[in-house]
This record gives sequence, C-alpha cells and structure tokens, in this order.
Amino acid sequence: MSVFRESYPYYLANKPQAPNKDLEVVDKYTGEVATRVALADAKAIDAGIAAAHEAVPAMRALKAYERAAVLHHCVARFTERKDELARSLCVEAGKPIKDSRGEVGRLIDTFRMAAEEAVRMNGEVLELAVTERAKDYMGMTKRVPIGACSFISPFNFPLNLVAHKVAPAIAVGCPFVLKPASRTPVGALIIGEILAETDLPEGAFSILPTPREHADQFTTDERLKLLSFTGSAEAGWELKAKAGKKKVVLELGGNAACVVDADANLDDAVSRMIVGAFYQSGQSCISVQRIYVHRAVYDTFKDKFVAASEKLKMGDPSAEDTFIGPMISESAAKRVESWIASAANRGAKVLCGGDRDGAMLPATVLEGVPEDEPLCAEEAFGPVALLYPFDDFDEALAKVNDSRFGLQAGVFTRDLYKAHRAWDVLEVGGVVIGDVPSWRVDHMPYGGVKDSGHEREGLRWSMHDMSELRLLVIRTPPVA
Repeated sequence: MSVFRESYPYYLANKPQAPNKDLEVVDKYTGEVATRVALADAKAIDAGIAAAHEAVPAMRALKAYERAAVLHHCVARFTERKDELARSLCVEAGKPIKDSRGEVGRLIDTFRMAAEEAVRMNGEVLELAVTERAKDYMGMTKRVPIGACSFISPFNFPLNLVAHKVAPAIAVGCPFVLKPASRTPVGALIIGEILAETDLPEGAFSILPTPREHADQFTTDERLKLLSFTGSAEAGWELKAKAGKKKVVLELGGNAACVVDADANLDDAVSRMIVGAFYQSGQSCISVQRIYVHRAVYDTFKDKFVAASEKLKMGDPSAEDTFIGPMISESAAKRVESWIASAANRGAKVLCGGDRDGAMLPATVLEGVPEDEPLCAEEAFGPVALLYPFDDFDEALAKVNDSRFGLQAGVFTRDLYKAHRAWDVLEVGGVVIGDVPSWRVDHMPYGGVKDSGHEREGLRWSMHDMSELRLLVIRTPPVA
C-alpha cells in the first residue's frame, strides 16, 4: 500500500483547498509519481497574504498559554503520526529511513521547545534615573509580534526547517504564509493538517506550494513584515534585494570545513566526519566539504577515512541499513559528477566513489582539488569530501576562512588554546570543537556570515526576529 494518499490539498487561511492536483511529487528512489498536491496560483497566494494580514490582531491577542497549547497539540499529533511522517519523508526526499525518523524527532523537539519558549517572552525594567533630569522616570520593555510573516523553505529538511519557521511564529503570535519546496511539499502539508485541528484564528496560516515564479509574492508584498528564506545564496540575496522595508532572515549555503590537528583522536574524527560529509547524501548546508588534516597524521587519516567511506551502503532509502540514498534529482547528481570530473581533469585524485548511477552518487573522496575549482570554492551539496594537508594550525584556519561562505566549522584538537583561537579567528556563525560543523541542536543560535546568511535561527533567536521591542516610559509627577 502506498505511503501517500492519492492527493493532498493546500491550506489557505487554515482551511484545506483542492482546486487542482497539478503538482506531481516523485518518489526520489524509483522516479515514479508518488502523489499529487494542489498547486496555488497568484490569486490564492494573494488571498493567503490578505488573510494573514487580517489575522494580525487576533494572533496578537492570543495569551501565552493559548499559543503554547497549540504547539503542545502539534507535539502530541506529530508523535502519534511519527511513522507516517518518517515514511513520507523517506519517499518524497529520498532520505534513508533511519535519518527520516531522526528528522521527525527533531520536528517534535522543535515544537516542544517552542511551546516552552512561548511563555518566556519576557521584558526588562530599565533604570532611567541616570541623570538628575531623569530622576522621576522609569522604563520597561516588552516584545510584541512583528506582524504577518512569509516563509520559504528548502527541500533537504522538509519537516525540521519548516518547523524552525512555523513553530516560533506561533510561539510569538505571528500569522504566516509558507511556500514549501515543490519537490518535497507533503511534510509541510501534514503539518498544516495538524495545525488546522487547533483553534488558531482564521487566517493564522496558509501553506501554499507554488511554482518558483510566484516566489516574488512572498517577498515583495508590503503587508508582510518579515521574510525568512532558507536555500541557496544566490536566490536568498536576490530575494533580500527585492524585499523592501521588511525584515529579512536568510539561512543560506556553505562549503563547510573541518580542521584535524595532530593531537586529534583519528578514529573518532573519522567516524564523525563520515556522518558529517555523507549524511543525507551531503545535501546539507553544513555538510563537511573541506577537510584540512595536519601533515603528521594526514596519510593515516586518509587511509581510515577512505576505507570507512567505501563501506557505506548506498541504495533503497527504505532499507534499514542504507546510509546513502538518492540525491534530490538526477540533474543534481549530474552537476556534482561534472564538478568531480572538472577537478580530476586539473589533477585532483579521486580516492573513492565518483561513479553516478541516475540520481545515486556514492560517497566520494578526493585530494589535490585546486582551490578555485567549484568542488572546493562553491557549495557541492552532494556526498563529496576533499582532503588537504597542512603544517601550521594558523595556516589551516586561514584556509577555512578563504571562502565566500561562513556558516559553521569543525575543529578536532585537544589544545584549549587552539580551540579558543579557532573561535576568535574563524569567520563563521558557529565553531564546533571536537565534532563536525554538521552538528546542530535545534534551540541553539544557528546561522552564518558572508554569503551564508543574515540573522540567526533557533527558537529564541527566531522569536526575537519575529518580534519588535516596545518601550514604556513612566514619569512620576511631583506630589501635590
């Protein structure tokens, strides 16, 4: 029996609508159409934005316990439907089933943490009497919802990256319109189905799969006060340029690097690097792409890493022992294959992998890739890792920084002073010591610098972006 229903509606102003079945959702492993989804046109998107704008007062009026109750309902229902969500994710994204279950767990965790944060929207009492002229004044601040929000989410984490936009919006009290990725819309629509069971005000949410050409409506409409986009750097900065006066949060790409110093536990570093580089076929913005290894341990690390890479099972993502499933499309796999070939033509050595079969690309390791090759300089977004030796720790840090991206970096060292130096020097949003840059817990501040993004996600930080500071000043008049 199929994982999916025959078709899924979109959600417009909290209600399911099925004017068509125009969007085909493909099983990423078989290439067959798995289900169909209603596709929103420009009129539906405008109606969703209008409904969100009109819902602003009602959403702002929700008390903290009411917002938390909605989120707790979602946690309970996601938990009840976790097997369905995981199997759906496995099919529509081609994500191995073990990893799919992990993402469902993170979806649940993100909504649970949002429910906890919903009752912590605290302000501050300010001491204003810092001069004689202000001796009769006191101040207080609180945070208020920013208004209607627009969200555009990517294909690679169709549950958890949607959660990182939707959950904090509900926790704050912001209505929203969401454009899920056209290749993986079903998870977001199941979230919409569960939100529709709650008592959110009419217009609080719309989830509208739509072609890319309609993305401008989610970006330029002045009724929307915040745009949160996760995707490629090129698309993100282009949208920011069009966004006008609204606040913009960008979570973009990277070519994340790891440094392995001479004192590192190599077996541990290899095991963590295997996950960081090849989890989800490398289709993560913080996937390990560049690995800088101290020359004293380079050959040993290389041998261990290549041997471990060659053992990874590639195949049907529904199989329990599959580690590498298909990439999101054959065209995506062809792009990475062409970058590998380009690097090899300029003298790089392919140590393992590299042979594409449709959308399948095995774990691929190279050394000697010229640093101006796309495979090093750009975001590969595939199961590829590049090895480079270094002699000096500061030299390695400089190599990490020699990139237009700056999302996260990993450093394997036992030297406390080197760890602090990496934290001081690396031009990234986050430095992870003793682990890969792919590591993330969903409540931590997450985001990048340079071409990797603008602002931070993570529940409390997202809620900060989705709210505005409002000051109250009180003057105590003289006693009559």
